Amino acid sequence: MYSTLVTYLENIDPILAAFYATLFTWLVTALGASVVFFFNKANKIVLDGMLGFTGGVMVAASIWSLLIPAIEMSEGDNFIKIIPATVGFLLGAFFLFLLDRLLPHFHANFKQTEGVKSPWQKTTLLILAITLHNIPEGLAVGVLFGGVAANIPEASIAGAITLAIGIGLQNFPEGIAVSMPLRRMGLSRRKSFFYGQLSAVVEPIAGVLGAVAVMFFTPILPYALAFAAGAMIYVVVEEVIPESQQNKNTDVPTVGFLGGFIVMMVLDVVLG
Repeated sequence: MYSTLVTYLENIDPILAAFYATLFTWLVTALGASVVFFFNKANKIVLDGMLGFTGGVMVAASIWSLLIPAIEMSEGDNFIKIIPATVGFLLGAFFLFLLDRLLPHFHANFKQTEGVKSPWQKTTLLILAITLHNIPEGLAVGVLFGGVAANIPEASIAGAITLAIGIGLQNFPEGIAVSMPLRRMGLSRRKSFFYGQLSAVVEPIAGVLGAVAVMFFTPILPYALAFAAGAMIYVVVEEVIPESQQNKNTDVPTVGFLGGFIVMMVLDVVLG
């Protein structure tokens, strides 16, 4: 089945392939958000472990699927060879830093708002917080598909699909992390689900934009891969890990992180 999927995506337009892949990651987010129809609240220990898993997947994906390929496809030797990855990584982190400072959003576990002051309700701000997570994820998948279209040897359909699968796995707890707090804030189950899945709609958009950018500006590919990696690492360190460590059971999210890292590393090596 996996080989059939790879063959199918190899034979269609890469932008459409990027759209399909990020559509999958959005659907998994929707699946996670649908948990709100079956439970009134999520077990904090379980949720912390799942958030740790999310962080592990994102870090492993940043290293194995983005940074290493970015370095391998860069020209030059020694210090010169790592310049594109270094520049792209820093730009990606800085981009998320700016969004984090400018875009108003709310962290349920932190119980505080960030960004510029806004009259928006906490429900809207919470959705925006998760949306920030999803921008670099969609971009990462799209950039890899764009690299395949540009005939870059280090970029492969199998690698792009593997990254989409990994991001899809960690999107499940993200869907829960939005819908459940919204439910606790008083929204109906239907609205909690709707806004939970809505937070990942940005992924197909970012995926298509990433694929288009790399197809038309091939030399930016190593920068773009590292950019997505820097943005993802920023999200993990600034938001995912701190949120997973808010409760007393810090060992659970730590084990979850290690599990997520191993799962993504295995997927990338075996399937990618």
